[in-house]
Amino acid sequence: MKKIIAGAILAASSTMAFANGPAGCGLGTAVVFPNASAWHEHVLAATTNGTSGNQTFGMTSGTLGCEAANGPLKLAQAFIDDNMDQLALDTAKGEGETLAALAEVMGVDAQDTAAFNRTMQSNFDSVFHAEATSGTAFEAMQAAMAQDAALQKYLG
Repeated sequence: MKKIIAGAILAASSTMAFANGPAGCGLGTAVVFPNASAWHEHVLAATTNGTSGNQTFGMTSGTLGCEAANGPLKLAQAFIDDNMDQLALDTAKGEGETLAALAEVMGVDAQDTAAFNRTMQSNFDSVFHAEATSGTAFEAMQAAMAQDAALQKYLG
C-alpha cells in the first residue's frame, strides 16, 4: 500500500510542479523570482526552490505559490486517475487496499474510514458507471461525500 500512496503523491506532485510555470512553486518562484519570464530566471527559481528545501513545505502548507495545486483533493484526483480499475473493484466490495489508500491520500481520519467506505460502496453506480472517467468518478465521489456529515470536512 505504501507503494500506491508514494506513486499517487509522486504523480500529483509532478503535475503540481508545473502549476506555477516550469520552476514549480517555492521560495524561488514566489519571492526571489516572482515575475520570471526568461529561461535562465526559471532555472534560477527552480534552483532556489530545490536547494532551499522549501518546495515540499510550500506544497504541504499551501504557501509560497503552491496554493492552487495544493491539497489532498488534488492528490486524490491523481490517485483515482492512476488507479481507477482497482479502485472500482475495491469500492464494489466496500473495502480493500486501494480504497484504503485513497482514504489515506485524502486525509480521512481512522474514525471516518468506515463511513468513507460505506459512502463509496453505496454510491458505486454513480461513481463508476459504464461511461465513467477518472474526472467524473472524482466529481461523483465528492458529491457523495458532501451528502455525509462526517465526510464533508474532507472536501476542503
